[in-house]
Amino acid sequence: MADVVDKATRSRMMSGIRSKNTKPEVIVRKALHSRGYRYRLHSVELPGKPDIIFVSRKAVVFVHGCFWHGHGCHLFKWPTTRQDFWKSKILRNKEKDGEVLESLGEMGWRILIIWECVLKGRGRKPVQEIIDEVSGWLDEGAGNAEIRGCL
Repeated sequence: MADVVDKATRSRMMSGIRSKNTKPEVIVRKALHSRGYRYRLHSVELPGKPDIIFVSRKAVVFVHGCFWHGHGCHLFKWPTTRQDFWKSKILRNKEKDGEVLESLGEMGWRILIIWECVLKGRGRKPVQEIIDEVSGWLDEGAGNAEIRGCL
């Protein structure tokens, strides 16, 4: 199937997609801040530049977009155009995610992944419920975890 927009329009649309300060990430950050949590953002000193870093708790949070990280939920669908490009890109993103998680784990960091589908779509949960889970994870000092929407 051919793309429904011309190349220039598609390029402009894709250039508007951000890798940090995304809407789901900002929602989580604001809710955590309102609960009194203080954190750092996107540290280049850590593998993968985690979205939210709690230095004193040795914990990091990634807010992953379901499409870009190939999540197996209703928000992820393989593109029908340039299939080889997208398959290669998304599979490499998943591979890099694994490498980053392994590196952070070896450095002693705890990791929480919050998937976009828990914040929007059919599987969404109320933001306060998500933040309750994050708060519990942070305060308990638990190991690695994920928060995802219904699959």
